[in-house]
Amino acid sequence: MANFLDVIFNPWLGPVLNLPAFWAILIISAGITLLVTVVYKYTTNQAEMKRIKTDLKKYQKEMRETKDLKKLKGIQSKALELNMKYMMSSFKSTLYTFIPIIIIFAWLNMHIAYIPIQPQQEFPVTATFGAGAHGNVTLSATPDLNLTTPATAEIVDDKVVWRMKGDVGEYKLTVTYNNEIYDHTVLIQPQDAKVPTYDTPQKPIQDSKLKMISVGYTTVHPFGESFNLFGWYPGWLAAYIVLSLILSAAFRKILDVY
Repeated sequence: MANFLDVIFNPWLGPVLNLPAFWAILIISAGITLLVTVVYKYTTNQAEMKRIKTDLKKYQKEMRETKDLKKLKGIQSKALELNMKYMMSSFKSTLYTFIPIIIIFAWLNMHIAYIPIQPQQEFPVTATFGAGAHGNVTLSATPDLNLTTPATAEIVDDKVVWRMKGDVGEYKLTVTYNNEIYDHTVLIQPQDAKVPTYDTPQKPIQDSKLKMISVGYTTVHPFGESFNLFGWYPGWLAAYIVLSLILSAAFRKILDVY
């Protein structure tokens, strides 16, 4: 699946991802939002959509002004009926764009969510355990990676953290715990790679005290490493949603879309 999406999107979207994350997401958000807006305009009856919106505004004004409870319920019923009609009219255009956008999102998540590991860059590998786990855990890699911490370590605070580095390539990580063996992969990307690429950062484990194997890729924060909302640091998807909402309002106004 990943290779198939790369064949489709790498040639024309790949170069954008080499820009700073904010600008890459802004450009991609603008392209997708413009496409969705144009499709929406030409797959809906804009005259009808304009009439519905005008009537909804009229009903909203009447609801604010009326003090008659019976009359208010009647207006609310009419407004709800119009809202449903508006949503059903919009649904057709959503069908045209939903699947292509999901496919693009899948590709973006493979290339823009994390910063790739570079050759000889030290990175952590973490084994996370359930409460009460104890004993020693061993990590190995195929081909060999340079472990800068001991390969075998004791579980402390329900986890073991190793640090390692290596040359360009794809490596199989093997975690051994209590005669249980679990594999994960890590990708070290060339410095001159045309498209940022990494492997899945986390691998959940079932039916074991070992719950997760994680590779310490650095998360991309398009709004800056220090920007946070009450301790939450928005990633690429949050940035896309915020930017697309702003761009959608702008494109709808420019293209006179209702």
